[in-house]
Amino acid sequence: MMEALSQEQLQLQLRELCGDVFSFSQDNAGMCVAEIPVNQLYQVVSKLYKNDSLGFQFLTDICGIHYPDRKGEELCVAYMLHSLAHKTRLRLKVYVPLSKPELPTLTGIYASANWMERENYDFFGLNFLGHPDLRRILNMDEMVDFPMRKEFPLEDPRREDKADYQFGR
Repeated sequence: MMEALSQEQLQLQLRELCGDVFSFSQDNAGMCVAEIPVNQLYQVVSKLYKNDSLGFQFLTDICGIHYPDRKGEELCVAYMLHSLAHKTRLRLKVYVPLSKPELPTLTGIYASANWMERENYDFFGLNFLGHPDLRRILNMDEMVDFPMRKEFPLEDPRREDKADYQFGR
């Protein structure tokens, strides 16, 4: 097994492979975080997957995040990629506007993206273009809200099975 890539080595290899589409930072745990434009997402991830010197062939998670104060970039999608051969992780982030929450599906690269993208559609309303079966996965099909967005109330006033006395109120 190869040695883990340093942050500097990873950033250099990413730039060599894809050019200057990345904006880099580092999280509190030392993981490399790279932001890219949404129109570059599929091409960049495809290269990261196919490239032998990087080998990001494991998609750990897809996480939606709602930033209501970021006008035009209210919804963030963070992809957790893992190169098992190089013991390296990468968080790849893209931003989309709330008015048009669309981005390409990655199911053609990672089969495991299927349910992860459905979950983010279900909870954030993210529309993954080209997804083979984009429908709700946990909430009821009739639900029109996206409960992980910040505008969703913490308590659903429509619930009929909730009695305040059961919660000490």
